[in-house]
Amino acid sequence: MRPSHVLPERPLRRLRSAGVMLRVSAFRLLGRRGASRVSLSEDFSLRHYSSGPLSVRDDTRDSRAYFTTPIFYVNAAPHIGHLYSALLADALCRHHRLRVPSDAATGFSTGTDEHGLKIQQAAAAAGLAPSELCDRVSAQFQQLFREADISSTDFIRTTEARHRVAVQHFWGMLKARGLLYKGLYEGWYCASDECFLPEAKVTRQPGPSGDLCPVSLESGHPVSWTKEENYIFRLSQFREPLQQWLRGDPEAITPEPFHHTVLQWLEEELPDLSVSRRSSHLHWGIPVPGDDSQTIYVWLDALVNYLTVIGYPNAEFKSWWPNTSHIIGKDILKFHAIYWPALLLGAGMSPPHRIYVHSHWTVCGQKMSKSLGNVVDPRTCLDRYTVDGFRYFLLRQGVPSWDCDYYDEKVVKLLDSELADALGGLLNRCTANRINPSGLYPAFCTTCFPSEPGLVGPSGRAQAEDYALVSAVATLPKQVADHYDNFQIYKALEAVSSCVRQTNGFVQRHAPWKLNWESPVDAPWLGTVLHVALECLRVFGTLLQPVTPSLADRLLSRLGVSSTERSLGELHFLSRFYGHPSPFEGRRLGPETGVLFPRLDQSRSWLVKAHKT
Repeated sequence: MRPSHVLPERPLRRLRSAGVMLRVSAFRLLGRRGASRVSLSEDFSLRHYSSGPLSVRDDTRDSRAYFTTPIFYVNAAPHIGHLYSALLADALCRHHRLRVPSDAATGFSTGTDEHGLKIQQAAAAAGLAPSELCDRVSAQFQQLFREADISSTDFIRTTEARHRVAVQHFWGMLKARGLLYKGLYEGWYCASDECFLPEAKVTRQPGPSGDLCPVSLESGHPVSWTKEENYIFRLSQFREPLQQWLRGDPEAITPEPFHHTVLQWLEEELPDLSVSRRSSHLHWGIPVPGDDSQTIYVWLDALVNYLTVIGYPNAEFKSWWPNTSHIIGKDILKFHAIYWPALLLGAGMSPPHRIYVHSHWTVCGQKMSKSLGNVVDPRTCLDRYTVDGFRYFLLRQGVPSWDCDYYDEKVVKLLDSELADALGGLLNRCTANRINPSGLYPAFCTTCFPSEPGLVGPSGRAQAEDYALVSAVATLPKQVADHYDNFQIYKALEAVSSCVRQTNGFVQRHAPWKLNWESPVDAPWLGTVLHVALECLRVFGTLLQPVTPSLADRLLSRLGVSSTERSLGELHFLSRFYGHPSPFEGRRLGPETGVLFPRLDQSRSWLVKAHKT
């Protein structure tokens, strides 16, 4: 299988981002004999379909928030693309918890997509029941996420009874609103890719006998002409409501290029959509209510998982929906930005609050591929670079707007530079017994470092660069929050890293190791330098919690910061500088926690070892 996060973005193909198995059915609709297409007489505007507001309040700190990853298809083991999706969602969720430190205010779901023809076929080939295959691969995803410290509140499996109830109820809502009808479609069907293809996506290649055989232009898999009667969803009715939604909320899909892409898609015809398959062909799935001859198509089944987790169809789900942020790979954009919102509108609900879209990972400039042997095993990377290290690398280097490249040397260079040397070295300098023998959070001297540069007296030692540092770190939490809101976690980490470098420059500039605690002239300034540096470290540790939770915990514990002082609301950077009491001044530092982050280049022998899934 070609990993989902390295597939090119193309229309009309089988799409499988982070394992959510979704298919585009490009088919020709043939009216059922004796039946005519029902024309809905009502005005199907966005208001008609929506049962609530289209967006939540901009200040998410005052409301519930629900974050989701795609559910991951269980036809193969997880790779770093799957982990990247989960880490993006985890970081967004953790940052929201820093704003709203209440478990009841934040939900976060992930899980596995376990129905469909591919699972049915893969299980048969392995001599297993489909449920056995699903149990095996789903367990791999759950183990990976435990090891990667993914803080999800729910892991949904589409084979669960609660999900079947939700899907069938959702189907019933669409049917009750007259949005489902039976119709015939025909076209080229690719069994391997589980999708119908238009003529333009089919080519002819020589087969084993030398004769030209039809194959998928994109995957190369054989196709056959198929004609089948299924249930059809009136997707064509939703083109204008979807355009209204997206034009009314420019941030509904982020980053902006993906928002623009969806609007471009909506400029084209939006044909009705097949939403079921014959049960004789696909039995591993959820039956259509009242019609056992049909199985609900797996991508519709999969999308409803977002509602299952929050209690749908019970009324409790309304307290979470639509305050929902989907984090998805770009290869399933059409399903989450067109089909899913249309289905929601059809069922009387609003589209999700945000759809955050990310691009893919390549390896040394190439797409990940089993045949090339370059599929990166995320569990190996977590072991090799540590959990915090690999989390930091993927979120620091991953840019949602374009594909990013992975190779071992890049990981080592980044982590050694930013975590081991810059951040770890700064902490070691400021807490070392030689420079801070009392083991206390030193006092801040306002005469050495007055709040205004013009107030510097004879004992003042602060320089213009020092005020620039204080200003940069004071505004850092807001800057980081803005980057999270814009789905630019890499920029948030870049901003933190820049301030870490500034703080190291501050310490280097004033060389506290050259100052003497016994000197009445040096001691106030020495304490002030250390106080400022420790305050900066406290801010860095607080802001790094969503990305490197274990490392941030060790850093904050070393500074003596209690568990109740680690939210953004409790940050209060450099209080004494701004004329307020500091709860940390004079506090004993926490116990030694060892090296904050080990340098990775001390032993490079592993670089010659090829790692495969």
